[in-house]
Amino acid sequence: MTAWSYSSIKTFDQCPKKYYHLRVAKDVKDEPGEAADYGTAVHLAAEEYIRDGVPIPDKFAFMRPIVEKLAALPGEKYCELKLGVTKASWGYDPCGFFGKEVWYRGIVDLLVIDGDRAWMIDYKTGKNAKYADMKQLDLMAGAIFVKFPQVQKIKSALLYVVSNDLIKKTHYRDELDSYMEVFGDQLDRLEAAMDSGVFNAKSGPLCGWCPVVDCAHWRPRRK
Repeated sequence: MTAWSYSSIKTFDQCPKKYYHLRVAKDVKDEPGEAADYGTAVHLAAEEYIRDGVPIPDKFAFMRPIVEKLAALPGEKYCELKLGVTKASWGYDPCGFFGKEVWYRGIVDLLVIDGDRAWMIDYKTGKNAKYADMKQLDLMAGAIFVKFPQVQKIKSALLYVVSNDLIKKTHYRDELDSYMEVFGDQLDRLEAAMDSGVFNAKSGPLCGWCPVVDCAHWRPRRK
């Protein structure tokens, strides 16, 4: 059973060869760029405000109104919550994020639990919500239901803090299995690749940004 996350299965779907070098052989590294550093800073500013009351820096003043609203929600708040899920014959169980038995790993940017209901937010720093992927919310909602059995309903959202777009979805406990299986086809292909040792390269528009330069599809990035 291969442990996976949203980002790792998206990497495999993008290019199995890239996945192999980053996640299996681990002979290359995908160095973060300016966009990733910016995203990390935004996440930290929101986390420190909601968790510790640290004022949001002036450079992120545009996100103050929405973060203040999130901080005012009733209930117990969890910032950057690491969740591990393992598969069992009867379904899914919570486990340690780095446990040997872990099957799925995910990190919730903000979770607020109030009785049997919850709010879940994933911060995004893209300029718009054109490429929003609701499957990411599905996975996180499923993991929350596994970890917190009292929660029956989750109001989830991808929050694009720069454009102030809020992409919403409501999740319900009785649909837990479907949430955890949104990447079923990709996971089947991943397990087949792990068993066979065959990770074929796939050409795509992001090949110029790929750290696996020893590939027939790699090409220099356009300036």
